[in-house]
Amino acid sequence: MRESGAVTSYRIAEAAELLGVSDDTVRRWIDHGRLPVLPGDGPSRVEGVALAALAASLADSPDRERTRAASVSARNRLHGIVTAVRRDAVMAQVELVCGPYRIVSLMSSDAATELGLEPGVRAFASVKSTNVVVEVP
Repeated sequence: MRESGAVTSYRIAEAAELLGVSDDTVRRWIDHGRLPVLPGDGPSRVEGVALAALAASLADSPDRERTRAASVSARNRLHGIVTAVRRDAVMAQVELVCGPYRIVSLMSSDAATELGLEPGVRAFASVKSTNVVVEVP
């Protein structure tokens, strides 16, 4: 992940890992205009906000392509991308897409702000029992 100014961006391999698909699938989505790339020299990069929007649409789609089977334990740590953050004065609801999974965590608004959680930011969801702890790399 690279942050240039206020723009978070991901290499194709990183985007594929976050979405739980192959690099080739991400390249096909780029070629078909489903996922835009940032202009510039060097390797193609995808803007974090655009990747988050695609991740959210994939999570909501009933025919979501799942290319990898995952086994999950009660103490698993899932890496993903933040797709939405809803805050009020006290609490925040943070949604992540972690490969084929959509994870929602409730935390204080202060914690979400301190972690810098916004759509497009890479984060980890640590799952134990019914609690989800969100971390940033």
